[in-house]
Amino acid sequence: MELVCPAGSLPALKAAVDHGADAVYIGFRDGTNARNFPGLNFDRDEARSGIEYARRAGRKVFLALNTYPAPAQWDRWCAAVDQAAGLGVDALILADPGLMHYCAQTHPRQRLHLSVQGSATNAEAIAFYARQFGVQRVVLPRVLSLQQVRAIIQRVGVEVEVFGFGSLCVMVEGRCQLSSYVTGASPNMSGVCSPAYAVRWEETPAQRRSRLNGVLIDAYRPGEPAGYPTLCKGRFEVGGHTYYAIEEPTSLNVLDILPQLQQAGVAAIKVEGRQRSPAYVAHVTRTLRAALDASARDPAGYAPRPEWIAALDKVAEGACHTLGAYHRPWQ
Repeated sequence: MELVCPAGSLPALKAAVDHGADAVYIGFRDGTNARNFPGLNFDRDEARSGIEYARRAGRKVFLALNTYPAPAQWDRWCAAVDQAAGLGVDALILADPGLMHYCAQTHPRQRLHLSVQGSATNAEAIAFYARQFGVQRVVLPRVLSLQQVRAIIQRVGVEVEVFGFGSLCVMVEGRCQLSSYVTGASPNMSGVCSPAYAVRWEETPAQRRSRLNGVLIDAYRPGEPAGYPTLCKGRFEVGGHTYYAIEEPTSLNVLDILPQLQQAGVAAIKVEGRQRSPAYVAHVTRTLRAALDASARDPAGYAPRPEWIAALDKVAEGACHTLGAYHRPWQ
């Protein structure tokens, strides 16, 4: 299985390549991608440098153009497709059907991947994108069980990529409106959940508070780790109790089921985190590279090593992990 790692900067790209990623995914420095944070992503020259660095190591570079352009922004998104194709990226990760049509017509030899933001959770949807636009790989949302992933792979003629480590979404990706409701900026259109301009921190002698566009997301005791404020992972008072009412912070981690994913026919394992540091990228890439190699050598005898689990928990949300929706034994 291919190991696909995130890069929000050129140093992060180099860290991924140097520590064993088979492919790295990046985005341009604007709203055409779903990690549109200040200080992140690539301009044309940085993207070219990153592609050259990866190619020298025999690795691939994918570029995410996975937001949905408004009518007035159409030319800008098409120009981003043209720029990416001109740079020679190994694949474009797209969500918008109109952009897929444009790319298929204008750059027919460009390899296309369907972004997780496309929210394709069944074989019929995936087959539509493959038939209409020549999509060769789909990135599945993190709401499907292992049994459902197996069923999709058996029914589609495209490669299937699944998330293997990183933050979880409480919704099917591409369908969440929580950030839009609070900030007025849609992740699908603006390219960012919980945009930085809407984040506020308040310091008091008793606690640190985080707000998103005025909405109180969480309050932390002195010394308690404080996470980036997203509405789905805030603590709220419900029925007289204050707790993580929507989703508890934890990270997806598939170390336990790598052989099963390989046996199911999964083509690639994806790491979430283009907003993360180069040190995070190096740490996670190195750990997953060792685990994937061990699983490939001896699937029947594979077991995740304690040091791998500890290494990934160290950088996980909430310092803990879950198999998430993959683990549904009742299916």
